Amino acid sequence: MQETLQRILEEYRQNEGNLITILQSLEAAFGYIPEDAVNWFSEQLDIPPAKFFGVATFYAQFHLKPRGRNIITACCGTACHVKGAERIINSLTRELQIPSGEDTTEDKEFTVEKVNCVGACSIAPVVIINKEVHGKMTPERLMKELKRLKKGK
Repeated sequence: MQETLQRILEEYRQNEGNLITILQSLEAAFGYIPEDAVNWFSEQLDIPPAKFFGVATFYAQFHLKPRGRNIITACCGTACHVKGAERIINSLTRELQIPSGEDTTEDKEFTVEKVNCVGACSIAPVVIINKEVHGKMTPERLMKELKRLKKGK
């Protein structure tokens, strides 16, 4: 971790970066923003950790907890909601045995996240699996995709 942090710091200084560029680099390197890394940068740059966390919690692109290897994003916009998004999400979290209040499986294989709208209302309900858009999704089709992902471990 130390080598990665040092590399990010050097890039930050060479490119006259800002907090967002550091957070983007951390997200790219670790898949989330580790608290230890924020504290390390805070000390190195004499910037309070609260500034880092303030920016990280403002933007949806940043995550403060480790995420799964497979990211499943469910649209919960109006069109998707009307066409059964909640039923799809419930079947998914049940199948993956994700505890209430959590979004990632214990084995860190899957993260299920909800977003307000992905802008693909004409093919609602929409689920994005590892950046691949799947429209007119049903719980049955999603279970087939899930099995495919589990086989590809």
